This record gives sequence, structure tokens and C-alpha cells, in this order.
Amino acid sequence: MSHPDETASRERDHVTPDAPLASDKARRSEVLRTFLTLGLTSFGGPIAHLGYFHDELVRRRGWLSDKPYAELVALCQFLPGPASSQVGFALGMVRGGGVMGGILAWIGFTLPSALALLVLALVAGSLEGPLASGVIHGLKLVAVAVVAQAIWGMARKLCPDLRRTCLALLAMLGLALAQSAWAQVGVIAMGAVLGSLLCRDDKAASGRQQAQAAGLSLPVSTRLARYCLIAFFVLLIGLPLVASGSLVDIFYRTGALVFGGGHVVLPLLEASTVEMGQIAADTFLTGYGAAQAVPGPLFTFAAWLGAGMAQVGGGSALLGAVIALLSIFLPGILLLIGVAPLWGRLRARAGARAALAGANAAVVGVLGMALYDPIWTTSVLSRTDLVIALAAFIALTRFSLAPWKLVLGMVILGAVRGVI
Repeated sequence: MSHPDETASRERDHVTPDAPLASDKARRSEVLRTFLTLGLTSFGGPIAHLGYFHDELVRRRGWLSDKPYAELVALCQFLPGPASSQVGFALGMVRGGGVMGGILAWIGFTLPSALALLVLALVAGSLEGPLASGVIHGLKLVAVAVVAQAIWGMARKLCPDLRRTCLALLAMLGLALAQSAWAQVGVIAMGAVLGSLLCRDDKAASGRQQAQAAGLSLPVSTRLARYCLIAFFVLLIGLPLVASGSLVDIFYRTGALVFGGGHVVLPLLEASTVEMGQIAADTFLTGYGAAQAVPGPLFTFAAWLGAGMAQVGGGSALLGAVIALLSIFLPGILLLIGVAPLWGRLRARAGARAALAGANAAVVGVLGMALYDPIWTTSVLSRTDLVIALAAFIALTRFSLAPWKLVLGMVILGAVRGVI
């Protein structure tokens, strides 16, 4: 029989320690309000978002305690999709009493940046002349600096030894020989296979103790989890067969296959849209630069792309944005719900943790190749561009300049260069 103190400790790790009792309706209303505020104020990318969540929802509001929050972050980093949005969805489930709470959290966190990028996409299409060209080029240089910063940070964390550095370089070499969306998926899969053989260590072997200690518990039934996993694979396999090249197919496949979230989505989207002639490279990179200026998840870049692709095809920009947005987020949410009940056993397997380490190293290589082509080759066109991009990179890495401030400065600089 468990000691009363041990039981109380476990309960504190599973439930909200300081959150007051409230009805489901009141809790869900709180979830929506809280995540709407976070969606309006959370600048800085996925890692920063996790810090905002911890400060507001763990430390201040007590929706979850530290150990299960850390395990939740590990789960979402293990899965494909936008990790910070998946963590937010799970926190909404915990506080809101199930999937409806998660949906409200996702709406609140995603809506502000999605609307902002949709409006910017509509406005950008009507801008012409040297001033507009200068602004657009400034945003493209932002993309150079931001992606370079992401690679720098990810490489230090995900490629800390020679084995994983070699996996990243091997992934870059593979993409240099064959650039396509499926080639990117292939090199990540290769990284996972090689990682399972090369990256086993004591940390991976200790996964069982870590998983048992964390005690993560989400309000998900086994039946719902099973249905979500089935839906995930049916859509992943079926969409290319019945709707190949459609908005739903492109963005669902991207959301289902991108590991690492955030900036890693760039090469997959570029291969599926720009290289397939669905949208112009300049429009793509301009939107990616604009996405750095808005708070919330970077995956809302899909709203910009969906609007632009729909307009190219003569359709509704609003409908295109909604379809792209839902399609890119859906697979990550389905997987989160589907895997949650199995996570404890999966995380305890050393092979799974080693495969993830290898896949993450390959992701660094995929992003490195994307930095060169198309970002560098279409953005850095002169020595002046090189100096500006390097200065922007230093501002981000050395002086920790907020991305939105960099965007503002580069827009002003680009406008000045455009009219001179």
C-alpha cells in the first residue's frame, strides 16, 4: 500500500496544484482567454513559447507542476509537428478537461498570428514599385539571419558529438544530390535508422527511470487515441492518392513529416510549393520574413502560403488560408492525442530515444541545405546584402535582439535602399 505522503506527491504531479475548482465551462473560458493573451504576446519562436508557457501556466497558474511539464515537452519534441503548439494543446486539455480544452487553447494561441499573416498576404499582393521591392528584400534578408540563428542553436544542442555532426553532414550531402520533399523525408528516416545504431548511450538507457519519475498524465481515452492514430495514417497515405498536390495534401504531409517544428518546416514547404510552381520564391521568402514579426507559432506561415496559393489559382485567399492552417496543424494534434497513452512505454525504450537523436541530427542538415538553397541563393545578391545579413545574424546571436525588432529595422532599411 502506498504511503499517504507518496500518494499526495503523485497527485500533485498529475493535477493542477494551485488552480481553483471551477466548472468545465469556466475552465474552458479561462483556457481560451489565457492562450489568446499568449498568442498576442509570445514573440521569439518555439523555445521562447515553452518558456512563456512555463512561467504563466506552471509557475503562476499551477495548471501543471514542473515534472509532468518537462515530460510533456519531451513528448512533443519526440513527435512530428509544431512542438510549442502541441504543448499548448496538451495544457489546454489538462485545464479544460479534454480535447475541447485543447482546441480552445490552439485557437487562442494561433488566431492572432494567422490573422496578421493573412492580412499581410492580401496587402503584399497589391504592393509595387521600388519601395515595396526594398521592403520585400529586407524581409528576405531577415529569413537568412533567422534561419542561420536556428541552425546555430540547433546544431549546438542536437549535434554535440562527432557521430551526430556526421549525420547532419550526410543529410546535407543527400539533399545536394536529390532535392525534393520526399528526399528530405528520406534523409530524416535515414538519420533515425543510423541514430538507432550509433546514438545509444547511458542517457537513452535511463529513459525508463525518467519516464516513470515524470508521471505525465493526459485526459485521453485509449479508444480516442486509437481513432486519432488511425485517422493520422489514413490521411497521410490516402491524401496523396485522392488529392495529390492539393492544399490539404501539401500542408497535411508537411505537418506530418516535419521533425523539430519551427524553422524546420521551411525546406519541406519550399519543396512542396515553390519547386512545384505553386507560389513564387520571392513571395515565399517575403512571407517567411514577415512571420518573424508576429507572435505565436511559426506554423501560421501556412496562412500566408495558403492565401497566396489560392489567389494564384483564382480561389479565395481566406478559404486557402484556413485550409492550409488546419491541414498543417492537424497531424501533430492527432499524433499527440494518439501517442499520449503510450508515451511512458515508448520513452523508456533506448532504441526509440537513439532514433530520435539521429533524426534530429539529420534535421539540422536539412535546415542547413535550405539555408543555402533557396534562402541564400535568392536573398544575398551583393556584398552589401552579405554584410547586412551577417550583421543581422550577430544581432540575433550575440546581442539577443528580439526577432520582431530585427524585422522592423530591416523593413526600414529595405525601404530606404529601395528608394535610393
